[in-house]
Amino acid sequence: MNQSPTSPPRLLDAGDGGLVVEFGSDVDEAVNRRVVALDRALTEHPVQGVRETVPTYRSLLVLFDPLAIGRDALARHILALDHGEDDAAGGAHWRVPVRYGGEHGVDLEAVAKLHGLSTEELIAIHSGALYRVYMIGFAPGFAYLGGLPEAIHTSRRTDPRPKTPPRSVSIGGRQAAVSPPLEVPSGWHLLGQTPVRSYDPARAEPFLFAPGDTLGFYPVGADEYDDMLAAAQRGEVVAERLASNAEPRP
Repeated sequence: MNQSPTSPPRLLDAGDGGLVVEFGSDVDEAVNRRVVALDRALTEHPVQGVRETVPTYRSLLVLFDPLAIGRDALARHILALDHGEDDAAGGAHWRVPVRYGGEHGVDLEAVAKLHGLSTEELIAIHSGALYRVYMIGFAPGFAYLGGLPEAIHTSRRTDPRPKTPPRSVSIGGRQAAVSPPLEVPSGWHLLGQTPVRSYDPARAEPFLFAPGDTLGFYPVGADEYDDMLAAAQRGEVVAERLASNAEPRP
């Protein structure tokens, strides 16, 4: 079933304690903006019985206690909050350093060759884009990003790796991603590594990025990368955070 990004959401049951609010059937920024807007609205206008919300590309999973609130009452509350608007307030904008290529990005040369580009051209295209954080999932702090330039859309690997380096910056299909400081399996192409820890359980807020944030990458040299990595290991955020009303820049 195809949905317009402005049509009313579909409500789908997920067991007796979950309600999926689905806004569309495609990976689409307008759809994701409505997901994030509803997530924020539920935070600003909480209702007793809601345990957690999980935003995805095109839907919001609302987990609730059925003994505290009934499914129909929750549905009415959700539909009253959904005004068909996007997340006009916006999220934070992040500037994320990346050490491209070599041992940090073992697929950089192959991807460049595939597209008839030099590695420098590939880095310039990748780091020149503005990305949107669509969702956090798969692993703690794993950020799924939209906004990858069409010129470097790359089908995923036919032989996924059981382990990839922590903090990898990768691309797959028309998406980009930032991995947490964990080794995770992946079929995406590894272009580089960032010293930034997108997940750190020692922080007051363990997850650095949130759905609705934007980010841009910028290349750094070996010495700068090593210095930033050491700072991140000491607990520094390293990534530059701009306020939501600041002018985003890659």
